[in-house]
Amino acid sequence: MTSDSTTVPKPLSVVLAGGGTAGHVSPLLAIADAIKDRRPDAAILAVGTPSGMETRLVPAAGYELATIDRVPFPRRPSADLVKLPARLSGAVRQARRILEESRADVLVGVGGYVCTPMYLAARKLRIPIVIHEANMKAGLANRVGARFTKHVAVAFAGTRLRGARHVGMPMRRAISQLDRTVAAPAAKTSLGLDANRPALIVTGGSSGALSINRAITAALPSLAAAGIDTLHITGKGKAVKDDEGGVLAADGYRQVEYVDGMENVYAAADVILARAGAGTVSEVAAVGVPAVFVPLPIGNGEQALNAAPLVSAGGALMIDDKDLSPEWLRSELIPLLTDRSRLRDMARKSEALGIRNADQRMADLVLEAVSA
Repeated sequence: MTSDSTTVPKPLSVVLAGGGTAGHVSPLLAIADAIKDRRPDAAILAVGTPSGMETRLVPAAGYELATIDRVPFPRRPSADLVKLPARLSGAVRQARRILEESRADVLVGVGGYVCTPMYLAARKLRIPIVIHEANMKAGLANRVGARFTKHVAVAFAGTRLRGARHVGMPMRRAISQLDRTVAAPAAKTSLGLDANRPALIVTGGSSGALSINRAITAALPSLAAAGIDTLHITGKGKAVKDDEGGVLAADGYRQVEYVDGMENVYAAADVILARAGAGTVSEVAAVGVPAVFVPLPIGNGEQALNAAPLVSAGGALMIDDKDLSPEWLRSELIPLLTDRSRLRDMARKSEALGIRNADQRMADLVLEAVSA
């Protein structure tokens, strides 16, 4: 009697950490999908915090989610700063338990509160770490994590992070594979836009942007007079009201609180006016949408930094939040929307700077880290 000594190798176990906002969760999910394409046997586990958007988005994408305590890093002396060592130690223990129980072969971090304890735990367990930084200005967690690995990737070429490789921003295939020319007619119809009129689509992100909402609504008569259709994505709970308290209606204007599927927005828009989050800037460049960016005026200025390369290349315009006014929209935006030659030139310059296969590049980097 003979025994078969052949053993079946254990499936690749990949733990992906990140969350809090869609800006972290979206690339995390794109990376997960690309890994599954390369290694269908891979076991994927995402790790976030109990209060982030990942609690909804990760299960909806079909992946398992584990959570650890959220550990903020106070910038100033406070009671939270005194509690930081104990809180961080507890989160690292939780992270270590997750990595051990999943028998992780590699940890992939995309930033956010969850990543620092995950990086520290992975380092103690000698598990390879792969990092993706979305913003031009790297966050604290990824600056810490980059000290522990040589497998570091960034969305923007100018990001200063130790050992970084420029791979672009991982994004959903529905966006990265979008052909705007082919998709535009159906997209405009689905969004209630006239296929024969220039289309301006305005969005302040999932939370909305009051300053953008005010400027756009004040400029509606001018936009309508120029023959421009405006779709205004106001943000959930941020519907724009008229003087009587009803939802504002106007000629050539339609507002919605949310659009499910930004690929339709990118296909339909002749110009998109938006904040300059890393995901938005990267997606706009990848698919070649002429854009006007209005960076968030609070924080560390990262949104203006995100948009700067695309603006310098001629693929977008940028206006400070405080300077966005109905007068500016009339003098700058309306002439742009009605200049087909200029829009084609901006689209070409935008797409030349975009990267559509960042998810695949990240999957390659993950597999490289595992085999190193």
